[in-house]
Amino acid sequence: MNEKELSKKITGALIDKKGVDIVEIHVGSLTTLADYFILATGTSDRHMQTLADSVEEKMDEVGIAPRNNEERKNTSWILLDYGDVVVNIFDEDSRKLYNLERLWADGDIVRIEELIKEHDN
Repeated sequence: MNEKELSKKITGALIDKKGVDIVEIHVGSLTTLADYFILATGTSDRHMQTLADSVEEKMDEVGIAPRNNEERKNTSWILLDYGDVVVNIFDEDSRKLYNLERLWADGDIVRIEELIKEHDN
């Protein structure tokens, strides 16, 4: 599975569980950290956990485990590192505070409306 397919599968999992303000940022030309950063906001601690669980379940189905295997003690920001795709799930305050969209503004940013269209196809 290439990084674009992986990103699409992950965004689909976030859309299915009603993630808020989902954004995909293509950063491959800007950094060696990853090709895509995916950002989503959860409406509560439980919702954030559900979003992360959904992503992990979808990745398990295709035999891909996150590189980081740590407990989710910090419920304001959950990070799942799949190598070429890094998933960031925030609470609303942390999303505003860290403002990764601004930090990676030189990347190609795709917002939820476009992701939903891709997911439905």
